[in-house]
Amino acid sequence: MKHLISLKEQSADDIREILDIASDLKKKYRAGIATNLLPGKTLVMLFQKNSTRTRLSFEAGMTELGGHAIFLASSHAQLPLADFSDEIQAIMRFADVLMIRSMHVKDVLTAASYDRIPVIDACSEKYHPCQALGDIMTMSEYSGGLKNVKKIAWLGIENNVCNTLKLACAKLGIEVVLATPEVHPPSVDKELNAQASATGKVRRAKHPKDAIADADYVHTDTWLDAEYFNNRTPKPEFSAEFERRKAVFMPYQLNAKLIDTYAPKARIMHCMPMHVGYEISRDAIDHKNSVIFDQAENRKHVQKAILLWLLGVNINPAKHRKIGKKR
Repeated sequence: MKHLISLKEQSADDIREILDIASDLKKKYRAGIATNLLPGKTLVMLFQKNSTRTRLSFEAGMTELGGHAIFLASSHAQLPLADFSDEIQAIMRFADVLMIRSMHVKDVLTAASYDRIPVIDACSEKYHPCQALGDIMTMSEYSGGLKNVKKIAWLGIENNVCNTLKLACAKLGIEVVLATPEVHPPSVDKELNAQASATGKVRRAKHPKDAIADADYVHTDTWLDAEYFNNRTPKPEFSAEFERRKAVFMPYQLNAKLIDTYAPKARIMHCMPMHVGYEISRDAIDHKNSVIFDQAENRKHVQKAILLWLLGVNINPAKHRKIGKKR
């Protein structure tokens, strides 16, 4: 059974297939062509932490595919009262696909280990494959195809989003240059790093200006995860770490001056939410090279493609079929 967890398990051809499906779905959506490919199917979306784009993109995407998405917040369910493995096995009896936005990837792996239905890691401390695929779709669109995306740069902290983006891009033959003074400790995956390094496409630069030179796209992400904040302000227990990270990472800020000086043709990307004035400046968000909101929109089209790919549903309704084990 197929699962989407880290992109370690997907080949370059798998990634291209998902992206091709997403591109076709987007064209149909823009043309007003219905894609009622998952009638009667249910997606359960289990959230252990808050979300904006992940919830919206999966829920809207499942609706557009003719299926139904159920939002289940862990804190509003009985998961905190029982053994996770027992609860998740019961939850999967009500779904055709399970999507988990988890605090710890071990929960995603536990669910996937039962091989009952496809399981999606919709953001954990180590991975964010849905984001990576949406980002690559956006880059492909702006470059006129994947073959024209030659180099990307990542500035700031090396984290879960960076992990899956660098691995997917490296598998596709895209050069990835990291200017990252620190790695977020919970994000470290030695196996993933080894896979990415083995491609020969990942290298490091000490200074942002060196990383972004000749890059087609420049990416960044928040220096501190969203769950460490309350209303844009770090929770008291994380305030000292936030101040420390500001001092370390401010030289790696993605801003208009950096782009205009060293990579004037590079597109600006951020997976959102953005902490304006920290990892990215307002003038970078509003820059003529910014594709951040197209990047956000593409999450929906990629999410739809992921669902169809996992369930083995052909995008052409005339050839609609399902592959795989019966429940």
